[in-house]
Amino acid sequence: MTGLEQAVIEFFRGMGLVNLTPGNIIMIIVGLTLVYLAVKYEMEPLLLLPIGISAVLVNIPNSHLVNWPMVGPIPQGVSPGLFDLIYRYLISTEIVPLLIFFGLGAMTDFGPMIADPKTALLGAAAQIGVFIAMLTAVLLGFTLPQAASIGIIGGADGPTTIYLTTKLAPEILPATAVSAYSYMSLVPLIQPPVIKALTSREERKIRMEQLRPVSKREKILFPIAAMIIIGLLVPSAAPLVGMLMIGNLFRESGVVERLSKAAREELMNIVTIFLGLGVGSTMRADYFLKLQTLEILALGVVAFATATAGGVLLGKVMMKLSGGKINPMIGAAGVSAVPMSARVVQKMASDEDPGNFILMHAMGPNVAGVIGTAVAAGVLLSALG
Repeated sequence: MTGLEQAVIEFFRGMGLVNLTPGNIIMIIVGLTLVYLAVKYEMEPLLLLPIGISAVLVNIPNSHLVNWPMVGPIPQGVSPGLFDLIYRYLISTEIVPLLIFFGLGAMTDFGPMIADPKTALLGAAAQIGVFIAMLTAVLLGFTLPQAASIGIIGGADGPTTIYLTTKLAPEILPATAVSAYSYMSLVPLIQPPVIKALTSREERKIRMEQLRPVSKREKILFPIAAMIIIGLLVPSAAPLVGMLMIGNLFRESGVVERLSKAAREELMNIVTIFLGLGVGSTMRADYFLKLQTLEILALGVVAFATATAGGVLLGKVMMKLSGGKINPMIGAAGVSAVPMSARVVQKMASDEDPGNFILMHAMGPNVAGVIGTAVAAGVLLSALG
């Protein structure tokens, strides 16, 4: 055999088309579906688009974007692919999730929660979904660390899900990350049926009094106090809450506007790209196509639905105690899908009464849910890490 013939044979052996497996084909279709949903329906496009297209790329055989196993030792003498570097050194080291929280803090206004502190209880109540999903996962045979990583999906916070899963159960990161972000984009479909099932039309029409103004001093003191108090009570939550509050302090101080702008715009855009590509790179057929993945996706729905229910039920209790002054729907915003959950609540209120404006009231539980999910993750990490 001549050298030319050998080269031609090696070329054809290395073709992706020749090495394509049924699993690769399925995952390429899944990736393209995510891209379609992001482009056609604008469902979390900032994340579903990079996740979907990177899922397509990593399932093309011999593309060499991923050469290392997702978990376990790095093979000697094997050069890393681009997505290997992103996942190993930015995602699994928690750098990107923590920077996402930093940018999120710079984008968040805690004013509605400060103006009406009792709404923070609704953010806490929504965390019941985390523990119901966790218990269900244990009953299905998942280990406690895996169950905790699945349960945190109910907090509707992608970075927190990634943070906790990389700490406790990195082997199920593809399924938990995709589940968290997919269902976050489906909040407008998941939450309304749950809210309607638990509230009457008259309850959904309740109007709430305008929130009091919040001073600049309060907004500056809040992130400082929150990071110290939560850090002392739940040290494991300090990285997430600390980065969130540092970003918020940059925003509210008013003296580092350039840094605040960079955190909520340039930095947030960059780390979002890396997050999407890194998560998508975990969607390899050999890791993703398992019965376990379907179970995790189903448990994600349970987590979201029960979290919504927990917030609404406490909202109904608070409505009774306040003499009908609190619209129980704002409890549904206790999941930390900011600001989607609050917008869902506002839309439902407007559908019942076009003049009813409760968006800012819903934002209180919504931003409280971000803190609540981070604290829940810290508690789980302390107990199981």
